[in-house]
Order: sequence, then structure tokens, then C-alpha cells
Amino acid sequence: MAFSFFGGVHPKENKWYACDKETAVFPEPDIVVIPMSQHIGAPCKPLVKKGDLVTVGQKIGDNQGLCVPVHASVSGKVKAVESRPHTSGTNVLSVVIENDHQHTLCEDVKPRSQEDVEKLTNDELIGIIREGGIVGMGGATFPTHVKLSGGVGKVDTVIVNAGECEPYITSDDRLCREQPEKLIAGLKIIMRIFGLKEGHIGIEDNKPEAIAALQRASQGDDSIILDVLPAKYPQGAEKQLIYAVTGREVPSGGLPAAVGCAVFNAATCKAIHDVVYDGLPLIHRIVTVSGDIIMEPKNLLVPIGTSFNALLEACGHSENPYKVLSGGPMMGVAQYDLSVPTIKGVNAVTVLGRRNDYAVAAPHCLRCGKCIDVCPMKLMPVMMYKAFQSQDVEDMKANNIMDCIECGSCAYNCPASVPLVLGFRVAKQVIRNASAKAKK
Repeated sequence: MAFSFFGGVHPKENKWYACDKETAVFPEPDIVVIPMSQHIGAPCKPLVKKGDLVTVGQKIGDNQGLCVPVHASVSGKVKAVESRPHTSGTNVLSVVIENDHQHTLCEDVKPRSQEDVEKLTNDELIGIIREGGIVGMGGATFPTHVKLSGGVGKVDTVIVNAGECEPYITSDDRLCREQPEKLIAGLKIIMRIFGLKEGHIGIEDNKPEAIAALQRASQGDDSIILDVLPAKYPQGAEKQLIYAVTGREVPSGGLPAAVGCAVFNAATCKAIHDVVYDGLPLIHRIVTVSGDIIMEPKNLLVPIGTSFNALLEACGHSENPYKVLSGGPMMGVAQYDLSVPTIKGVNAVTVLGRRNDYAVAAPHCLRCGKCIDVCPMKLMPVMMYKAFQSQDVEDMKANNIMDCIECGSCAYNCPASVPLVLGFRVAKQVIRNASAKAKK
């Protein structure tokens, strides 16, 4: 049974640009830039130096604590280890590799048979996933091995997030159409670790071809439950997806495990299959390059470290971009430098023309309450923004700003074009800084 979560919006999907474009292998670039920070947690420390030779799949960065390693996506020579622009808007220590185009595979990359996989213990599986650098590939980039180890004994329901509710983005849609067996195999590894006999795949009803492919791949397998959900943004948000599939509400400030659930992105499940069965760490991902001025929208299998510039050149654009986003138009991050590399959490590069310039010189809240009507977290954005403007930390906390999932539904529905999400992101950082200062 599908439950409809509170609020949400129905933005123009614009998925027709790329949804029927088969995933194409992007030619390996001459230079890749591998940031040491591609996940939530401690950044990696480089394990290579300038002049070193590296191979495809070789571990080139790692660290202790909340961290996963990063790997070389091409073979060649390390040209530099230096600070480079990052999709977050900051500069991040990165390993720059000059591709020799030999595609020399690391000797550590070794496939496993089904029999070998069945012999692995849960701890060994979690260790393999950690060493493969697997993170949440829907954009959150939380280390997958931590979510798995933390959920053992607590999780009774696992859900694959194939919702892909953001406009323009079709990378998960293509993955479900083209490689459903690998997605399901990855899901079954997760089910095995959690000791579950059933696994759910949540997908919106606007993806009929993907639904049909998943149904064919799971035919006769009662352990896989396909939950077809009505299309509504942000259906793919973790807490909203949990409610839509199970009817359970994650409490304020709580994690999905608090209600016995764990959610994994579709691409993450496929990456788990790749590292467990093929021995291949996370060095490629499918990226949708789309937008209203893109001349040839595409879904591309891209080596990690490929620049946005290279992707835009491959697809072309009919005018100078007004905005280039890492991600989609609702939650994506605008980029100031297109030399930034594709990283593990980048599922799309969305390129928009000047017609999307809705900026208002001095926006003022109209107190219309339309933001409250659509907030899927049942918050009061109008009051949250007022608290942000006052810079009163206690008022921000009282208005539950930290519970905002930054989906952008409020900003989308705001007739005054108030930059609500931007304000909430800044407010969260103010709260974090105040908390850190209080602990000293």
C-alpha cells in the first residue's frame, strides 16, 4: 500500500529530454581530478605523490574514522597532489592523474564467483563495501558500510530509492532499465547483511519502462517487492519514501533506523554488486547531462574525476549557460567553475538558459503561507526564514530548521521568490558553529 506524504509539489518533470537516451560510455579524458573528499565525514589522505604511476581501481586515498577510500578511475601518472575546485564550492585536496589510455587494471581488482560470495561473512561483505569506496550515490554520499553496520539488528525493512523525483534527472531510470539484475543483486547483499527475507524497491509511476524491467528481473522472486508510487516531489527524499512505502514517520532529529528502516539509492545497490562480484571499486557512475539549452542531452557512464567542462562539450549548448547545477534544479548546487570534477554523489549536470532567471532584486515575504502548504516535513518555512533573518540561534532551533531536508518545495511555491533554502542552509551552519563554540 502506498501512503501519500504531506505537502510536496509537482514541478514540470522535463525528463523527456534524456529518459530515452541509452547510457553511453564517456571516453576517458586525458586528465582526471580525484578529490580526497567525496563523502560525508573525514577527507582522505593521499596515498600517492607526484610522479607515481597508478592503475585503474588502485586505492589512492584513505583515512580513519567516518571515511571511505577513493580510487583511480584511469591508469597513468600522478601529475599533482594539490587543492582544486570542488562541486561544494570550496577547494579540496585532489590527486590529478594524467591518463596513459592503457586502462591498466589494478591487481587488487579480482572478480568473485557466486560460490565465493556465498562464503563471505557479513563482516567481510561490509569490509569489501568499505574498501570499494561505496557511498550514497543519490547525493547524500554517506558511507554505505557505516549505514550497514549501524543497522544490523535494528532494521526490519530495506528500501531501494529508485524514485528519482528531481526534474531532468534520468540516470537511475536508465540504470533500472538497463541493469536491473545488478541492482537487485546489490539489494540482496544488503538484505543478507541485515538478515531480511524481503526487500522493497520504491519507484515513481512516471517510469513505466524501468518498472517493467524491474518486474521482469524479479519475476518469480517473492523476496523483491516493487512499490510503484504516485509521482510527487520530493518522493525520493528518504523520510518521505519511508512513509510512502511503510506508513512509518521518522521522528524529528531521528534516523531511519529509529523506525526500523534503511534506504539505499539504486546506483548504490548497483555499486555494491560491482565491488562484491566484480571486485571493482566505485570509479564510474551514470550522469545525466540535460537542461533546456543542452543540444544533445545524454546519460553518460563517466569516470570519476571527469570535469563538467568535458561533459558540456560532449553534449553542446545553444547559448551561454545562465546556471550549471551539480544535480537537479530543485536541490542542485550552482557551480562557479566548470573545471570541477564529477564525484561519487553527482548524478546529473543540469544546464539552464537565461529564461530561468527569476531573481528578484529585494524579495519580501508576503505572509501568504504557500510555503507551509507544501513543506513535506510539516515545518513553517515563513517562521524559519524570519528566525534566520534575526540570526537568533535559539529561535532557529525552536523553529526546527535542522529538520529541513532542503528539498526546495517552499522556494518553488513562493510567489515572492524569497531564497528560503539558501537561508536555511546558512542558518544550519550558524547553528553548527554555535554548537561547536559551546563545546570548547
